[in-house]
Amino acid sequence: MTVAQVGNEVQCDVAVIGGGPGGSTAAALLARRGYRVVVLEKARHPRFHIGESLLPMNLPLFERLGVLDKVRAIGVHKRGADFESDTPAGYSTFSFDRALGSSPPHAYQVYRQDLDQMLFEHARECGTDARDGVEVLSVEQSGPRDSVLAARADDGSTYTVRAKYVVDASGRDGFIATKKKLRRRNREHQSAAIFGHFSGAQFRPGEDAGNISIYRFEHGWIWMIPLPGGVMSVGAVCRPAYLKTRRGQNVDFFMATLNDNAQLAQRLSGATLIDNEVRVTGNYAYDATEMAGPGWILIGDAFAFLDPVFSSGVYLAMHGAEQAVDVIDRALRDPAAEAAAQRRMQRRVRMGIRRFAFFIYRFNGPVMANLFSHPRNAFRLEQGVISMLAGDIYDSRPVWLRLQMFKLLYGVGVMLDLRRWWAERRLRLSQAAAD
Repeated sequence: MTVAQVGNEVQCDVAVIGGGPGGSTAAALLARRGYRVVVLEKARHPRFHIGESLLPMNLPLFERLGVLDKVRAIGVHKRGADFESDTPAGYSTFSFDRALGSSPPHAYQVYRQDLDQMLFEHARECGTDARDGVEVLSVEQSGPRDSVLAARADDGSTYTVRAKYVVDASGRDGFIATKKKLRRRNREHQSAAIFGHFSGAQFRPGEDAGNISIYRFEHGWIWMIPLPGGVMSVGAVCRPAYLKTRRGQNVDFFMATLNDNAQLAQRLSGATLIDNEVRVTGNYAYDATEMAGPGWILIGDAFAFLDPVFSSGVYLAMHGAEQAVDVIDRALRDPAAEAAAQRRMQRRVRMGIRRFAFFIYRFNGPVMANLFSHPRNAFRLEQGVISMLAGDIYDSRPVWLRLQMFKLLYGVGVMLDLRRWWAERRLRLSQAAAD
């Protein structure tokens, strides 16, 4: 359906703030259901974004959207994730084809600017009025089905968008959560990141060439993500206090950090930092106290974000977008059912975040490091962890049971290494509490 234009006002059923994976997914699915949808993306596509490693559970979602072939065309085949260990190969591989349940046996690594642009254009093809280069300045509600968004295009022109429902998919900007003072800092975990792209880095041999590799160093962990064209994305996620110690050029600090891990440094020994460009992002773990209210809903990073060690961001955003579409459809058809539908969605999304968070909060600790470096499949626990890494965190009871058993195994490990566990926990919480 085509949106209406009355003077300087655009009229629609749903306005979506943000044209990333979550916003574009929600927009495309709502348009398919016959709703008039406007998407307002502040930047112009293609625009740089981190978060290049996708999960297998993204693939069924891409298929439902009708874009799986397009993702395959722009991606590097990823059959698993590997973690540094003292095995003869120097790493342990968690292959997705060993997961429990029905998650796909592989995923892809992509340039996010390519993925985001493709999904944005796909939303437009589905009938969405998708506009990039348009910043939302304010959102005012005069009723649960009457919101007015003030927008400014990058040519300086301004107009308003009147909508019955607003989806906030603005990412870390968290437009509505910030305006409504809903955002709260994560007091359990904080981290920061410094990253860049390399040419000439060593890939894993054979069928493991597309794997994401995870390394550890004294102050956090490092990713290596193979991208199209022989490019390797490399980034260090560290405690905020460590990032604050950098002096001089970011490039020098970044390279010194990467050289802290001998195995990783070897894989980069013949590599070149593309354009000599390094990017930095500060503390970023947070959530919002509420996910939704009458006539509005938050999805993806606009609601919450954790450390990216398990590459969960795109999947959580797109899964949340699918859930939000059901909530919005229900609310517009039966307003009395809106609050209950929002509560159900919030419980589900928070549950998924909690299941990732258990591993994320403890990943830098000695007990979790040992379990990932020396995986064992007693009671199929390793396969349960692989399922978590694949993104199968919601509906599989066999996976849930293995994750519960893994927590018990972790507890045993804590008791056997209590002193080092306690030291790491104190350090993690002190970093989360620091400004």
